[in-house]
Amino acid sequence: MSLRTGSASATGDYKAILANLKDKEFPVAGLLCDDHPPEAVAYRIVRPGQPVDLLTYGELTRQSQQFASALASIGVGRGDRVATLMGKSRSYLVALLAIWRLGAVHVPLFTAFAPPAIAFRLGKSLAKVVVADASQASKLTEANAELGDQRPRLIVNGDSAEGDHDFAALMDGKFEPAETANATLDSPLIHIFTSGTTGSPKGVIVPVKSLASVKSYADHALGLRPDDIYWCAADPGWAYGLYFGILASLLTGIESVLLEGGFSAQGTFDVLADQGITNFAAAPTVYRAMRAEGLEAPTGLRLRCASSAGEPLTPDVNEWAVNALGVPVHDHYGQTETGMLINNHHNPDQARPLKNGSMGSALPGWSAIILREDSDVPADPDTVGRVAMDLSQSPLAWFAGYEGDAAKSAEKFGGDGRYYLTGDTGWMDSDGYFFFSSRDDDVIIMAGYRIGPFEIESVLATHEAVTESAVIAVPDEVRGEVMEAFVVLARGYEGSEALEKDLQQWVKTRYAAHAFPRRVHFVDELPKTPSGKVQRFLLKDKRRAELQSAG
Repeated sequence: MSLRTGSASATGDYKAILANLKDKEFPVAGLLCDDHPPEAVAYRIVRPGQPVDLLTYGELTRQSQQFASALASIGVGRGDRVATLMGKSRSYLVALLAIWRLGAVHVPLFTAFAPPAIAFRLGKSLAKVVVADASQASKLTEANAELGDQRPRLIVNGDSAEGDHDFAALMDGKFEPAETANATLDSPLIHIFTSGTTGSPKGVIVPVKSLASVKSYADHALGLRPDDIYWCAADPGWAYGLYFGILASLLTGIESVLLEGGFSAQGTFDVLADQGITNFAAAPTVYRAMRAEGLEAPTGLRLRCASSAGEPLTPDVNEWAVNALGVPVHDHYGQTETGMLINNHHNPDQARPLKNGSMGSALPGWSAIILREDSDVPADPDTVGRVAMDLSQSPLAWFAGYEGDAAKSAEKFGGDGRYYLTGDTGWMDSDGYFFFSSRDDDVIIMAGYRIGPFEIESVLATHEAVTESAVIAVPDEVRGEVMEAFVVLARGYEGSEALEKDLQQWVKTRYAAHAFPRRVHFVDELPKTPSGKVQRFLLKDKRRAELQSAG
């Protein structure tokens, strides 16, 4: 069954997965690869300074069949966990499809992880095999020392003396052909871990059913069309890049771009222009970095859609993007546990005028709601409350809880199981637009006023001296809590008392006279997870320790 995107106004395609495949077994490899025309290009693999490598679906089928047979020969089967510690490449795509072809479960590992983070995820997932680039292989030696007898087998992609098997040799070997496994909607597909913005990473089992939500997002939020050239710049070591840079591309059959190597602002502009990208998705940090470099956009950009996810989109991005990219950036909201939930949709059937600061409306197949902070009752319009999903009206919901953590799982549900609680606060206006305020544990309560740090950060972002900022609460004897801001300055600016006063006045006049940062700390960078999310809790812990030490 092919689920290639049909038109700009395609609606309801996700229902085909839910309705046609319910209570049936089917090959995931067919849905993601084998059912597409073999001559169709799956990915343009862009390598700076080298010719573009075109990977067709026919090649991906043949090569993933070979690697699946190799994995089967070393004991990998249905339900086994296979991790990847790889950069974006042809070999990475082949490994992914081979894992899913066997009915095994993919465990993504981000290449910036240190050995302890790798060991944590391998240990918790009980991974049987790791496929790693040669440049990453030494990390496994250290991680395996922590794992002891639980050490997974290591397949190394590239020139390395380490490892149990060589990727290239396995691709050239002769093995009994592995049978392509069937799956049901409840079969596990991915074993991923949250980014740990507020604590230890938690394991999430992503079932095959999640593909329906991925398809809805591709059709409605991204608005993918058959003639698009799509580039999701997010790293597939994390949820957004994996779900919507890999799965969304393979589900829809849209010709996509995979860029090998690291990020640079100039390199991003070059790929957008040289590859004729029409549909682009990236984290806000990518857009802000492009803006901060002050580069002139190349002529001939073909962008039709630009999307942002991972962190809330501050207004400065669109002030820049409309002129630099020729299109506004649409803010999208979701989580590792659910995929995307609320979006400014590109599909004409769901598209609405953008509202500054709004993350849009619910994705078809989901029902979003704001609950009061003190009870599981819907909040009034324009009233800050808890962002939740009404599971009774959300056929795309698939999150069942964190693996092996009943207590944390229970925290994610309210109303006797009716609501999925995102852990974020926000509000909905009278037109049905949703706005992000903060994570529950980031809310600042100052003299009885509840203030979301994102609101203040959005105001600071419009100042020409500010590249990015993070706002936190610190204890105050009189007000309970007050705000302080950590600010990364744009090139050419230096921190000073005068600039601090200017930024404070900027917030007073553009947000509220009572809600301004009492101190501004100028820093070189903000603490972030490897996926780019600001870890405000680290700033809070550090600042409160400093205040306690000062007496």
